[in-house]
Parts: sequence; C-alpha cells; structure tokens
Amino acid sequence: MTGRRWAAVALATAAACSGGFAHAGLFDDDEARRAILEIRQQIDNNRAQIGRVGDDLKRSNEENAQLRRSLLTLQGQIETLRADQATMRGQNEQLVRDVSELQKRQKDIAQGVDERLRQFEPAKVNLDGVEFAVDPNEKRDFDAALAVFQKGDFAGAQSAFDTFIKRYPKSGYTVQALFWLGNAQYANRNYRDAIVNFRSLLSQAPSHARAPEAALAIANCQAELKDVKAARKTLEDLIKAYPQSEAAAAAKERLSRLK
Repeated sequence: MTGRRWAAVALATAAACSGGFAHAGLFDDDEARRAILEIRQQIDNNRAQIGRVGDDLKRSNEENAQLRRSLLTLQGQIETLRADQATMRGQNEQLVRDVSELQKRQKDIAQGVDERLRQFEPAKVNLDGVEFAVDPNEKRDFDAALAVFQKGDFAGAQSAFDTFIKRYPKSGYTVQALFWLGNAQYANRNYRDAIVNFRSLLSQAPSHARAPEAALAIANCQAELKDVKAARKTLEDLIKAYPQSEAAAAAKERLSRLK
C-alpha cells in the first residue's frame, strides 16, 4: 500500500473516531475504502494462513505421534524378534546337544552289539605254533582250567581238564588239555591215568611241540611205578623220535641214572 493510501486510511480512521466525516473532504473516500478493504483482506488472508499453518502443525503433530507409535511398535517387534531369535538359538543348541547325545548312544549301542556278537564268534588262537579257531566259551573254559593248574590246585585242575575234554572232544585245545591233564594226574600221583592221557596225546599229534615232553612224562610215570624196563624203553624211543628236543637231552641224562 502506498504512503498516500496509508495517510487516507489514517485520516478516515481518525475522523470516524472523532464523530464523523466532518473533514472528509481532506482525502479521497474511495481510496480510503479500498485501503480498508485491502487491510481486511490481508487480515483475512493472514488469519487463513495462520489457520492453515495451525492445521499443518496439527497434522504434523499427529503424524509425529503416529510415527512415534509406529516406532514403538517397530521397536516392540524388534524386541520380539530378538527374543524369538534367542529362543531359536537356545533350541538349536539343545538340538545339537540332543543329536550329539543320540549319536553317542547309537555308538555305545553299536559297540555293545559288536561285543555281544564277538562273544559268539569263533576266535583264532595260536598255541605252541598251532593256529586254530575256538568259540568264546571253549576258550574261557580252557583258560579257567589252566589257571587252576597254575595256582597249584592239581586236583581241581584234573577235574577241570577232564571236564573240558569231554565237553569239547574236537577242540583245537585237545592236545594242550591232554598234556595238562596228564601233568595234573602226575602231580596227584595218578600215574597210570597220566600215562593213558600222554599216550593219547602222542597218538593224536606225534609232531606237536608238546609230544617230546609227553614222552618224557610217560617215562617219569613208569619210573614212579617202578617199571624201569618200560621207562628205559620209553626214553630210548624218545631220543630216537625227537633227537633235537630238550626232552631228548633230559632223557639221555635220566638213562644214565636209571637202574
């Protein structure tokens, strides 16, 4: 608005306040009215603008509030996801432990099955240079009988080896069982039965590593029975049959003392 219009508005306002337009001739009425209308229009525009600004501010506040609510909701969802993730991690760790424990149990079960199967599977035995297969019970019984002999319980050993031979007549341990049975009988002064078992050994396995010792044991039994002639014959046959054996060397020494 020009300076002239401001002046007109001021005068018009003053005249109105002093009781009328007595001095209205001092300015242009139309121009003053236009100035007043412009001012009113500007005031209305300002009010409208202020209203719009207020509305915008209100909307902004509402949007901010909505945004805050959305952020809080999102934060809650994030915390829920974190909690779920922690739970899943714990479940996975437990699952790993469960799988590990299951694998261990399966391994233990498999080992147990293998051990039980081995109890029924034949085992290879190498004794005095002879290899043969025996079932677990057979090996157990022979080892038990031998342990009785080694403890010096010759009566118990005689019974154990006699039972073994009857229970396992075709065992790979038969030669060994006859040998130790004969020795147990010799220790118990059961010389005649000992001779029978030593001769059975020689008959079944004349080339066995224990054969020379069995022949020497027969001579010892015959000597104990005071059958010197039979003992001498047995020693002579031993020297001829097994000249390189330790038993043959012992037989030569005993022949020199045998009367």
